[in-house]
Amino acid sequence: MIEFGILVALASAVGINISMLCKHRGAVAAPDVQITRPLRSAVSLFRSRWWAIGFAVAAAAWALHVVALAFAPLSLVETVISGSIVLLAYLAQRWFGLRVSRREWLGLALIAAGLAFLGATVPEATRHGSQYSLAAMIAFESGAVAAGALLILSGHTGSLGVARGPLLGVAAGLLLGVANVSLKALTGTVPGDPLSIVSPWTCALVVAGVGAFFALARGLQIGGAISVIALSSVAANCASIAGGVLVFGDPIGGDALGIVLRSAAFGVVIVATAFMPARIGAHAGRPAPASG
Repeated sequence: MIEFGILVALASAVGINISMLCKHRGAVAAPDVQITRPLRSAVSLFRSRWWAIGFAVAAAAWALHVVALAFAPLSLVETVISGSIVLLAYLAQRWFGLRVSRREWLGLALIAAGLAFLGATVPEATRHGSQYSLAAMIAFESGAVAAGALLILSGHTGSLGVARGPLLGVAAGLLLGVANVSLKALTGTVPGDPLSIVSPWTCALVVAGVGAFFALARGLQIGGAISVIALSSVAANCASIAGGVLVFGDPIGGDALGIVLRSAAFGVVIVATAFMPARIGAHAGRPAPASG
């Protein structure tokens, strides 16, 4: 059944990449997102046709993500999804006409390679249940939400300078990681007890999801499409992998060598994000002009 979860995760990954690129086109066309006016900003975004399309595609990808989590370990699902991030550059150039620099291609390739290695080396004994440590869950989600909120506030005030867009992408990713960890906990209780949907983890999922929504939208408006989307994806998956290990007890490796190699691969992914240039302004995500 884990193999089925992997296939569903791959389908979800394709949908996620397409939805992100649609959202970028819609966010650039919409008025500036203002954290002090969330309702007006949300309405403006959904009035943008491309944002609405991206949101619908993302909803379908999310449903596939939920199915994948029910059949495979959290860390494995997230590494499969993030390992396909290299598709982002191909789709951006071929379908959306965006410029993708060699530096961005290299960064995405390194990220994909590192995460694919993590996914391929998940120990066979990995358990994919939803039992977790309550103390670890509270500590992990509180810390991730606090970090995400700090990045959002810093990006709103402009104190991060030219890195505002990419770091807002990181904030969105952290909060999505919180949502993923909460969702994994709920998949272990809600199917057998529908009333368990009334849970602190449901509240955490909703709050984190809303925060990620606005952080991503604003990040796409003021940063380059590839860098913001890539950093958001990496942050979401790294947070989810960390949650799988710290909260649900997913093993880091089957032996000492496995732990070292998987830790090194994780480090490669983090370092590779430095190849994502912090382009400034909406023009960074405009389609390349037609030649001739």
